[in-house]
Amino acid sequence: MNLDRVISWLGSDGEAALFTSEVSKRYLTDFGSEDGTLIVTKKGAYFIIDSRYFEHTEQQVKDPLCRVILQKELYGQIGEIFVNDGVKQVYVEDEFMTVAQLSEYKRKFSDIAFETSDRLSDFMRNMRIVKTDEEIGYIVKAQRIAEAAFTKLLSNMRVGMTEKQIAALLEYVMIDLGSDGVSFSTIAASGVNSACPHAVPTDKPVQDGDFLTLDFGATYKGYHSDMTRTVVFGKPTDEMKNIYNAVWGANTDAIKAVRADISCKLVDNVARSTLDAWGYEQYFTHGLGHGVGLEIHEAPNVSYRSGTTLKEGMIITIEPGVYIPEKYGVRIEDMCVVTKDGCKIITETPKTLIYI
Repeated sequence: MNLDRVISWLGSDGEAALFTSEVSKRYLTDFGSEDGTLIVTKKGAYFIIDSRYFEHTEQQVKDPLCRVILQKELYGQIGEIFVNDGVKQVYVEDEFMTVAQLSEYKRKFSDIAFETSDRLSDFMRNMRIVKTDEEIGYIVKAQRIAEAAFTKLLSNMRVGMTEKQIAALLEYVMIDLGSDGVSFSTIAASGVNSACPHAVPTDKPVQDGDFLTLDFGATYKGYHSDMTRTVVFGKPTDEMKNIYNAVWGANTDAIKAVRADISCKLVDNVARSTLDAWGYEQYFTHGLGHGVGLEIHEAPNVSYRSGTTLKEGMIITIEPGVYIPEKYGVRIEDMCVVTKDGCKIITETPKTLIYI
C-alpha cells in the first residue's frame, strides 16, 4: 500500500496532504477519477466522492487506512476532518492544482496554511518513479494490446488512406482489443509530415514512396504504453534505408547502455554518438526518452539535459529519431525496464523496416 508512505512522510500531527489529481488518487487508492478529493493526515486517509461514484469507490478502495465518505457539502466535510485531526498545514500538488482551486481553498480555510511549494509533487514523483512488479505487469499488458492492434493495422493499411483514417483505425482496434483508452492522441505522419516529431494527423493521403511514422499507446488499469514504428509504402530510396538503419542503430546502442546507476544523460549521448557516426546527429531534435506509468510522460527525463541516474525498476522509452526538413522522418521507440545489469525490453514488435 502507498498511503502509509504518505502518512510517514508527513512531518507532524498538524500536517496533511490534499490530492485532487486523478493520477495520485489512483496511485494511492487504486481508484482513479477526475472527481473526488483525497485527504491524508497523520491519523489516516479520507476519500470524499459524490453519489455518482460512491459505491464504485467503496468497492475499489481496499486500503484499511482509507475511509470513503459520501460527499454532501465538500468544504464543510473537509473542515470537519481538519478540526478532528488537528490539521494546521496542508500540502497541495503544485503540478495539478489550479490557481482558482487554491484561491477557493484559502478563502474557505483562512486559518490553514497551504504549502504551495513542489514538496508534495516531488515526493509523489520520486515514489512513482520506480515501478512495482504489479505496475510493470499492467504496462506490459497495455503494450501487448498496442502491439496486437499494430499487427492488425498493418493488414488493413493501403495507399490512399489518410493519416486521420489510419490514426482512427488504430485507436479503434486498440480499444476493441481491450484498451481502457488511448495513451495520447495517436500520431500518424506520412511523407513530408513525418519530418515533424509530433505531427498531428491530417487529411493527407498516404502515397507510394512515403514513410509513415506511427506513435501510439494503449492503457490498462490506468497505466500507459508507448511505442513508435516507422513503415514505408512501396519502395524506399537508398537514403531512406540509410536513415532508417541509422535510427535503428541508435535505438539498439542506447538500449545496450541502459542499466541501473547509469545517468540518463549518458544513455542519450550514446544514441547521439551513433547518429553522429551515420552523419545524422544534427537531425535528432528531441530528448531520447522519458518515464512511462500512470502518465504517458513522467520521470525520469532521458535527455542530454537530465541529471537523473537510472534505478532498477524504472520504465523508460528509447526513441531516437531523424527528421530531414521538407523530406521525411524516422523514429523507432521501445519501452524497457531498468535492471541491475541492463534492461528488459518490454516492446516485442520487430524493428526491421516494414514494407506496405
